[in-house]
Amino acid sequence: MAEKRTELSDLGEFGLIDRIAEGIERQHSSSVLGIGDDAAVMDRGEEYSLLSTDMLVEGIHFDLSYAPIQHLGYKAVAVNVSDIAAMNGTPEQITVSLALSNRFSLEAIEALYAGIKAAAKDFKVDIVGGDTTASTSGLIISISVLGRVAKNEVVYRKGAGQNDILCATGDLGAAYIGLQVLEREKQTYLANPQMQPQLDKYQYIVQRQLKPVARMDIVHELKEAGVVPTSMIDISDGLASEVFHLSKHSQVAFALYEDQLPIDKQTYDTAVEFNLDPITAVLNGGEDYELLFTIKQEDHKKLEKHPDIHFIGHAQALDKGNLLVTKNGNRVPIKAQGWNHLAEK
Repeated sequence: MAEKRTELSDLGEFGLIDRIAEGIERQHSSSVLGIGDDAAVMDRGEEYSLLSTDMLVEGIHFDLSYAPIQHLGYKAVAVNVSDIAAMNGTPEQITVSLALSNRFSLEAIEALYAGIKAAAKDFKVDIVGGDTTASTSGLIISISVLGRVAKNEVVYRKGAGQNDILCATGDLGAAYIGLQVLEREKQTYLANPQMQPQLDKYQYIVQRQLKPVARMDIVHELKEAGVVPTSMIDISDGLASEVFHLSKHSQVAFALYEDQLPIDKQTYDTAVEFNLDPITAVLNGGEDYELLFTIKQEDHKKLEKHPDIHFIGHAQALDKGNLLVTKNGNRVPIKAQGWNHLAEK
């Protein structure tokens, strides 16, 4: 009798994580939170330590035919720092591990590290170690980040309550639409290597894809305003997907308002150019690395004049479901269709 075989694509990335987490027992009281949030949380006496790790794999997360390797180094650090920001913490150290094929020269690795060092300087983290090994399948970058947070300021995906206000930073959908531009230019080049890429009018959205910025500035500004979010996550897999994460962990649902979703004009115009729905790009694009968080109603006044924090919805009873309220007042169920790393291609 043949052994049962479950395809990873049937589980999906988060289903796989849930299965891996089954039966894992903590053996130290200092392990406050393990699998299931943006970072692990460890008790270090007067404060918590935060630990997170992310891996970028060539051909899955990036394409070196259009991603400058120096930008890639910067992005690899930024996506890790973003996880610490999502816990309302401060990053302090990173380790960098690389798997390299023999097609990479010393100069290429120095350029990669130039980007890593630039990000380390911008986000005020120390590079304290790592590992290198050979690879038969291109470049793999794995970075771990260690940070800290005061015990009374740590923010989880759980914690949102009914009527809390849902906030998003920056603008959304730009990284996804920037990726569409890069992929189009790549195909144009492959068809005719004499053609030069036409990227001048897309600089903002292309930059959002190639060199995202972790929103540590928002973490500092929330602290200055005296606001501790009730829940928080970074937007890596698309707004809709992250809303579902907050909903699952906080046991509330969310109503989002279409006319409040932040979208840059270049993102909007380029989406239309590509015959894509701009709102779909905002909901399901991913890789923006903005912050999505909830605040109590009484904290609204502290943030209402902040130019880069947008009030996009509110929490409601779980049985009402996660909804998008359109400009016409229709209430449409949200579907999470963001990036699934394990989906069959």
